[in-house]
Amino acid sequence: MPRQAAPASAPQNGEVAEVVEAEDQEERWARLLPELLSEVVRRVEASGGERWPARKDVVSCACVCRRWRDAAVAVVQPPSESGKITFPSSLKQPGPRELPMQCFIKRNKKNSTFYLYLGFTNSPMDKPMDKGKFLMAARRFRRGPHTEYIISLDAEDLSQGSNVYMGKLRSDFWGTNFKIYDSKPPYDGAKASSSQSSRRFGSRRISPQVLAGNYEVGQVSYKYNLLKSRGPRRMYCTLECPSAQETWENSLKTKFRRPRGPTTLRNKAPRWHEHLQCWCLNFHGRVTVASVKNFQLVAAADPSDPTCTVDEETVLLQFGKVDDDMFTMDYRQPLSAFQAFAISLSSFGTKLACE
Repeated sequence: MPRQAAPASAPQNGEVAEVVEAEDQEERWARLLPELLSEVVRRVEASGGERWPARKDVVSCACVCRRWRDAAVAVVQPPSESGKITFPSSLKQPGPRELPMQCFIKRNKKNSTFYLYLGFTNSPMDKPMDKGKFLMAARRFRRGPHTEYIISLDAEDLSQGSNVYMGKLRSDFWGTNFKIYDSKPPYDGAKASSSQSSRRFGSRRISPQVLAGNYEVGQVSYKYNLLKSRGPRRMYCTLECPSAQETWENSLKTKFRRPRGPTTLRNKAPRWHEHLQCWCLNFHGRVTVASVKNFQLVAAADPSDPTCTVDEETVLLQFGKVDDDMFTMDYRQPLSAFQAFAISLSSFGTKLACE
């Protein structure tokens, strides 16, 4: 009687040995003292990476296990202090206060997709696509009379049901009013805005066991221009912005403890240039192509509170065109990369009632 061949799925002795060796190797790394890892990360942060491996290679050790993640988060500074986007949770934390975080957006008209990158060069003319770090992507969908931009951590997986879903931007029928939705509750006790049931997923790329849904965290409005007078679009934004310290203390939970007052932004008024016969804003070389999509946002004073004083000169978010499908996006505190990206996405598309 002929001998029966072993099933194709049955591991051979050599394969079993490789699996055991891999498991031993993983356990050996996981047993490394977090204190030792903390000291390595601390020295890398202090030296700037001149005498150590690249920073991105060191901080990626936070994916090994929970203890290593806690050790790395305890040492690595938040974007508001370091000016660097290190972990996925950094995308929803406020940017620096003094100098803006310089990013750029690449548009693909064929599939209505937009890609956000962290720029590694100060000049938009230095082919930033070759010197950028991918952060997020968004795809535009038509949902009946509404337009939605689904925002994701993955450039290929752009669906609301994915575990890399970050949130979305949803417009009204006219495309002049938008709502920004976060996939995670912005504070304890927040209610999901979507009628669809929320689901719980575990994703190390965002945070463990996060309740995924749609929580309204901001609005963007473009004012009507019924008289068709010359001038750029007029924008107003109302956002829920946590403090930098509060979001970093809760980085593993990715939520802040309590609701805070809204932050209101408006577009900075341009000046009319008599010689050029056009409206002008100073983008300090970051924008090179005239476009109605270009804008700068500053803090807006509360007219109902005469005692409230805000800085109406410091630009908190600027967005502008540098090529046919290339746009720069610079933001700072109190905005996060996610909020800045969502606001910038609202600028794409024609708005007949505003222009």
